[in-house]
Amino acid sequence: MTVQAGQWVLLAYRIPRQPSTLRITIWRKLDRLGVARLGDGLVTLPADARTREQLDWIADEIAEMGGTATVWLAVPTSLAQEQAIAADMRQARAAEYRAVSEQAQQTLHARPGERARVVKRLRAELRRIGRRDFFPPAERDAALLAVRELAQDGVTDHAAKEDAR
Repeated sequence: MTVQAGQWVLLAYRIPRQPSTLRITIWRKLDRLGVARLGDGLVTLPADARTREQLDWIADEIAEMGGTATVWLAVPTSLAQEQAIAADMRQARAAEYRAVSEQAQQTLHARPGERARVVKRLRAELRRIGRRDFFPPAERDAALLAVRELAQDGVTDHAAKEDAR
């Protein structure tokens, strides 16, 4: 039995060089979506209604800036090609999750108020990463656990201080 590669939504675009703020705005939006960069002006995401709509919106925005953009649906010609794209996307998310784990570890010995602020910020960061995490790496579970432990330590420390009173 042959395993067929899945469908992907691609955005092919060209943005005017000036003003550069427009290019930077688009690049940041694409980064927030977690796109795989296939080449200069060519990005992709696994195809579903949400990702197609998001790339359609960005294509419209590029056109409003005086650029050109087209959105395509495509299937890689081999499963190996698709797996390579997915692996690149997984590695990018893994690095983000490792950064969250490291921040949680660095905050373990902070004061409870600081720890609570960091927990809130890291939970928000985990949600942002999760929205662009199409191929979850093992680091995701480690990051979730690190933030959970940081939050628990804060609860435990607070309870211990209350008991000491």
